[in-house]
Amino acid sequence: MQKLSLSQSLQQKLSPQQIQFIKLLQIPTAELDTRIEEELEINPALEEGMDEEYEQKDDDSYDDADDYKERDDDLDIDSYIKDEDYGGYKMQGDGNYTEEERDMPLATSSSLTDSLLQQFGYLNLTEQQRIVGLQLIGSIETDGYIRRSLQAIVNDLAFAQNVFTDTEEIESILHKIQSFDPPGIGARTLQECLILQLQRKDSSDPYNLLAIRIIDEFFDEFSKKHYDKIQRRLNISDDSLKKVIDIIIKLNPKPGSVEGESGTAQYLVPDFILTNSGGKLELSLNSKNAPELRISRSFADMLDTYDKSKKQNKNLKETVSFVKQKLDAAKWFIDAIKQRQQTLLRTMNAIVRFQYDFFLNGDESRLRPMILKDIATLIDMDVSTVSRVANSKAVQTEFGIYPLKYFFSEGISTDTGEDVSSREVKNILKDLIDAEPKLHPLSDDKLEKILNDRGYNIARRTVAKYREQLNIPVARLRKQL
Repeated sequence: MQKLSLSQSLQQKLSPQQIQFIKLLQIPTAELDTRIEEELEINPALEEGMDEEYEQKDDDSYDDADDYKERDDDLDIDSYIKDEDYGGYKMQGDGNYTEEERDMPLATSSSLTDSLLQQFGYLNLTEQQRIVGLQLIGSIETDGYIRRSLQAIVNDLAFAQNVFTDTEEIESILHKIQSFDPPGIGARTLQECLILQLQRKDSSDPYNLLAIRIIDEFFDEFSKKHYDKIQRRLNISDDSLKKVIDIIIKLNPKPGSVEGESGTAQYLVPDFILTNSGGKLELSLNSKNAPELRISRSFADMLDTYDKSKKQNKNLKETVSFVKQKLDAAKWFIDAIKQRQQTLLRTMNAIVRFQYDFFLNGDESRLRPMILKDIATLIDMDVSTVSRVANSKAVQTEFGIYPLKYFFSEGISTDTGEDVSSREVKNILKDLIDAEPKLHPLSDDKLEKILNDRGYNIARRTVAKYREQLNIPVARLRKQL
């Protein structure tokens, strides 16, 4: 027999407004325009432009987060009904933006596949060979390699296109494709890629021929930089080996990267701009972070007209419900944009205060150890909120553009009892490796001892971790002649 029971539980759920804000907060400035355009397309109650109440205030620069105040906490639709101003606004740059500046000339380039197909068209092939060749080109990855086995390609052709072939025929077509530009295209391994490029070079050059032999016969020793073994096996001088290595290291390990890139250059768009005015740091938002949006007056008028209508049929009620829904969504979006601006400024101002000495002159040794919790405590916000702001955001200073993540680092204690930023230790570690003797690189143990002698209490495993974060290989792979 079933029993009915009553239980009470407390659950915390995010409101639609909170979800809207979280999504807007974590996107960078470069993507904000696209997000706003999407909202303008789906919501007719939202439009570009500024309310006349705020037309006189066009400066989005603030010296302190406390100076930033949300200008309209509660949106009053009646104020939009009375609004007579339809001032235009283009969400690009500042107020001096003109329509002619919208169209930027973009360089065009063919993709890697287009380039290969164009070269493939010049080959004199049978219909089956053409199908095999197209299958091979389609199997080439963006870096220029074919990593799918030839037998797998045989099976693909048989099952998908009812074309029966064998690995010998496929390999013969592959050799034709490997003669295409860029050199090294269609290689199955790094070793084959390097050999294909070397074979395009001057065949009368003895050093080039020696390079082909080293990659062909001693690739494992070369990749591990066991140069002494190669010298003994080939009985060559240090000078000859050095010339051969210079030839090999100038080859492209990813031939697909030289073509097929997008014709549009990618730029890092800073979310904040920090200037030093006579020793006083002034922070402002990128103008793209402060779009001017408003409720459509005509849409608000429509709601007013429907509300005053004497007809209260079902269709009219549904229309009124739709209009109110769109007006609420527009208000929520505008509020979320304003809250995003306020949160960005509060967080960045706290970072500037915490790392004030660094922002004065860009001296990395002045960076203080700082974690997300430090900033969250300063601005009385959750750590997750600070994390969303720090993720994919950047600040433009007078000495470069820095991602916000750059300023967060753990602390390392010194002999004097002070904490220094791990960023400072990484810079010292990089300097030590840059200055090391190339023939006898410093091991992690030696680097640990040098850092300890300088007063930094750091373990060897931490040295290895920082070295890996700097994308620096182990000592054996750093060896140069």
